Order: sequence, then C-alpha cells, then structure tokens
Amino acid sequence: MKRALGTAVDGALAALVATIVASIGLYAFSLVEWPAFNSSNVTRALTSLGQVVCAIAFAAAIVLYRRGTLEWLAKVLTWLGLSGFVTVTLGMPLAATKLYLFGISVDQEFRTEYLTRLTDSAALRDMTYADIPPFYPAGWFWIGGRVGNLLGMDGWEVFKPFAIGFLAVTAVVAFTLWKQLVRTDLAVAVSAVTTALVVAYASPEAYSAVIALLVAPALLLAWGALNRPVSVYSARLNGPSTPSDRMNGPFKRSGGRSEPKRTTNWGWGAVVGTGLFLGLAATFYTLYLGMAAFAVTLMAVVSAVLNVRAHGTWRAAVPVLVRLVAIAAISGVIALTVWLPYLVDFVTGTPSTSGTALHYLPEAGAALPFPMLEFSLLGALCMVGTLWLAVRSATSRRAQALGLGVVAVYLWTLMSMAATVAGTTLLSFRLEAVLIVLLGAAGVFGFVEGSKAIYQAINEPTRFKVAAVVLATVGALAFAQNIPQVLQAEITVAYSDTDGDGVRADKRPPSAVSYYGEVDQAITEQLGRERDETIVLTADTSFLSYYPYFGFQGLTSHYANPLAQFDQRSAAIAEWAALETPDELIEALDTSQWPAPDAFLFRRGADGYTLRLAEDVYPNDPNVRRYTVTFDESLFEDPRFEVTDIGPFALVTRST
Repeated sequence: MKRALGTAVDGALAALVATIVASIGLYAFSLVEWPAFNSSNVTRALTSLGQVVCAIAFAAAIVLYRRGTLEWLAKVLTWLGLSGFVTVTLGMPLAATKLYLFGISVDQEFRTEYLTRLTDSAALRDMTYADIPPFYPAGWFWIGGRVGNLLGMDGWEVFKPFAIGFLAVTAVVAFTLWKQLVRTDLAVAVSAVTTALVVAYASPEAYSAVIALLVAPALLLAWGALNRPVSVYSARLNGPSTPSDRMNGPFKRSGGRSEPKRTTNWGWGAVVGTGLFLGLAATFYTLYLGMAAFAVTLMAVVSAVLNVRAHGTWRAAVPVLVRLVAIAAISGVIALTVWLPYLVDFVTGTPSTSGTALHYLPEAGAALPFPMLEFSLLGALCMVGTLWLAVRSATSRRAQALGLGVVAVYLWTLMSMAATVAGTTLLSFRLEAVLIVLLGAAGVFGFVEGSKAIYQAINEPTRFKVAAVVLATVGALAFAQNIPQVLQAEITVAYSDTDGDGVRADKRPPSAVSYYGEVDQAITEQLGRERDETIVLTADTSFLSYYPYFGFQGLTSHYANPLAQFDQRSAAIAEWAALETPDELIEALDTSQWPAPDAFLFRRGADGYTLRLAEDVYPNDPNVRRYTVTFDESLFEDPRFEVTDIGPFALVTRST
C-alpha cells in the first residue's frame, strides 16, 4: 500500500510538471507568427533543436540514476525531457495553425465533433444524434471537453493543445510505471524511446495514443499479477515439503513456529493496476481494450497451464482465475462510467441497424505486419527487440510479458482476417502502432543486454561503452528529427484545412467552412433557441465539428451510433426528397420516427438543393460510396420555411 501510494503521488507530481511544461511551451509557440510548416524549414529546425535539448536531459538523468546521486533531479529532468519532447515534436510543427494533425478531415472530423459536444456540456450525449447515449467511449473527449469549457475555448480550438498536453502527461505517467518495473536508468531509456514511437506512429489518433503509450508497462504489470513464483503456489497447494519450499513458500520460520508470510506474494497491487489500465482503455478506445484484454487473458491461460504442469493438479489454475476475474471486475466497474447509458438503451431501446464500425479492410489489414523487416532505424530497433524476445523468453519476465503482447497482436490480426468470412473485421491494421511500441520497448532492453554481452565477449575494451552510447544517441536523434517527416501528410492537412475562425494557416483562400459563422448566426437568429436544442440536416457534417448542433444524419455509417439507424435515416431522407409539396414534407417531418430537422443546410445544385450522403459498400475498398439526393426548391416555397443563401449554401429553417 505504501509503495502504491508513493507511485500515485509520484505520478501526480509528474503529471503536474508535464502540464506546466506543455502549457508554457504551447503558449510560447503561439506568441510568434511562424511560417507554415509545409512551406518553410524554420519550425523544423527549431523542432530538432528542442529534441536535442530533451535528449541532453535524458542523458543527464541516466547518468545521475546510475551514479545514485541527486535522484530527485534525475526524476525532474526525465519529466521535463519527456513532456518537453512531446510538446516540441508536435507543438512546434503545428505552431502556425490552430488545428491538430489531420485538421478537421476524415476521422478527425467526427473526433472534433465529439469534443465539441462534450465541451458544450458534460452530459454523456452522442456526438451527432439527439436523445441517444454515446457509443464511442467518452473518456478522452469528456476530459478534453472539461478542459475546453474551463478555458473558455471551443471544442475545435482546444483539440490541439489538449491532445499534445495529455500525451505529454501520459508520457511521464508511463515513466512512473516503468520506474516501478525496471531499473531506473532503463526506465528513462525505454520511456523516451516508446514516447518517440507513439508520437511518430500513433499521435494522429490522440486518444488511442494514450493507451498505446501505457500498454507495454501495463502488460509487465499484468504478467506480474497473473504469473506468480511457482514456490508460492507449491506451498499453498501441497504444503512445504522441502527446506527450499519452506524458505520460499508462503510460510517462514520465526521462533520455532510457522507463520504466514506477507500477502504481497499474491501480487494484488499488480492486479489492481492491471484492472485500472483496462478500465482506462475501456473509457478511451474500445479496440485497444479488446486487444489488451485478449493479451491479459492469454497471459492467464499460459500461467494457468504452467502452474498445472508444475503441480500436476487443476487446482493450481484457481489462483490465476481468481486474479483474472478480479481484473475483469475492476475494469468493468470503470468501463460502466461511460458505457452504462449505451448498454441500458441498447437492451431496452431501439435495436441497432447500422453497426458497421468494423466494416473496413485496407491493404494493411490483409497481411501480417513485420516492422522488424523494414530497412530503417525503426526496423533495426524492432529486429533487436524481436531477437531479444526470442533469446530471453525462457529467462526474463519482461521478455515473457512483452512477447505475449506481441503474440496477442498477431493472433488478433489472424482473427481479424478470419472474421472477413463472417462479413466483418477486427480492425487489426490499427494495432500496428501497439506492435511497434512493444517491439521498440523490447529493442531497448535487447540493445542494452546485447551491448553488455558483446562488451564481455570481446574482453571489455575501455572505449566500447562509449561507442555503444554514441550509437544509441545518434540513432535516437536521427529517428526523432525524422518524426515530422513521418507526420508530413497529417501536418500538411492541419495547415490546408480551414479552421473555425474561417482561416487557412497556409494563408491560401479558405474553403466553404469560412461561411459557417454566418450560417450559425442565421440559425440562431431565425430559430431563437440554443444550439444543443437544434437539429440540422446537412451533408457538410464538419459544421457540427465547429458548432454543437445535433445532426439528423452522420458522416458515414461507420462513425454513426448503431442505435441511430443510419440506413433507415438515409432512406427517409431520400423519401423526403421525392415528395412534391410543402404539405407532404411537413407531414413527413411531423410523423418521423426520429426528432425531425429544425434546419437544412444544403448545397445549391443545378436541379435544386443537394445533399451528398454515404452508404457502406464493404467488402469493397474504399468501403464508402457517395451519392447525392436532390430536394426540389418548391418543397420549401412555403411560409413555414425560411430560405437564406449564404455563400455556396442554402439554409432552410422551419418556423414553429
């Protein structure tokens, strides 16, 4: 308990420092009018400079930890280095734009919409549809929404600083966990490397990046919870039969009699920690929860089999099962904080007709990922990690935990391929970032142990350690300064998309988004009600990313709440477009099985007002087909409708 409390306090202090570092850094970046990243190398140069400063902090921390002096300073330097690295690596390339990676495009559109919804209100509500509880876990978005609300920022505007700041906080919390699991100098190294990997390959999906950064230490914790030393089980099941058993089992000699050993042998702290991690994953990202829970279950099966083989009785598996159930119970309770409203509505409410979130199979999901075979620094690190896992799997608990995590990713990928026969997938392509992090962490341990083995094998030359350090440093810096290049496409979109102020950060003419402010003003003036009491039917669904109106229909069925009946809504829209008179349209709206639109935001077409909708066409890739429905202008030539032309839009509001 004392150790757990100390770790919690350490993590809280680390999070506070990271929050301060990220806040100061992002604020400082905003004070200068930087050139766009995709048209100048200035911010790239400053990013590299900042990364070198962070690397110096890591090096100083490792030296202090190895010397065993000024450990408080080493800890602070690590906190500063990790949070500073995340802030400068993501914040500086994006310094001249208010948007995060990928701007408001594609997936980032609905994520921003979700954040806008929860910035407007703390209530758990669907990102698009009125009167429906959320399907996507709200954890990350709810916290971000509260931050935006506290700072008086709109959801689209708080997305970037919150995403960067929260990732910086997670980096130092991950170090706090690593420090409890491995030697402190190793904890600095593995934290720095895995943070760089997550920033490079997982940061565009900011809420999943948090789980990706924690998954490696969490799996070590889970293995410690589920695979306890054999001697503990041996004495409990059979009694101490040998001097060795009596010394190492759950009883110890004291004054000529036996008394129970401390219960720390049962590893309940690790059980609680694993349950908390899975609960966090459940509130942040369902896919990573599934993979992590699968990995933990795989660990439990392996541990149970090993215990049964060692003791020759099925009872040896019972303690493992008890721990697994405890982990599931803890994580389940936490998961209900965001999942309960949806589950209740799912059981008692309208059945799902549009659960197509898993209907996506890009080329990356049709083959097993082998990052260790890439001819790159990442490939080299992953190859070292793969070899270390193979060599040390029988002797290192770290290798066993990480190795089982890697096996779980590959098994999940194979199951995803098999699921295509049933007309769905398990989205295994999104697990490549997790695989890279696990192999990268193993690569750090493999490099350290491999360097030591080579050093001893060649008669310990005096300059070998220096050569190993130089190699690691050069490789790490080369990888780090290439991260903006890895994220080049995502950064470019952040500059080319139009933000909520109607501005493109690359100084080019803005898109139709620049008219959204006028549309919002017209809707509020004409309807006279709050935004979250108004439903808008539009194909320009990014409008909902900037303003917290509810939508009648979402971007695609893959992002839509299964309870929303996406396909039936699309059919209803097509039926409305085929009507001939305003009276017929009014009657159809009044008798709709869903809350009807209060406003329509159309594009003007040659034959009338158009909406570009989408349908699921899986197993094709792309998995979405776009089609257009057209409303005749005569449908709205009625006093009960008000039509306003705003730029390329035709706004129609319905009077009450």
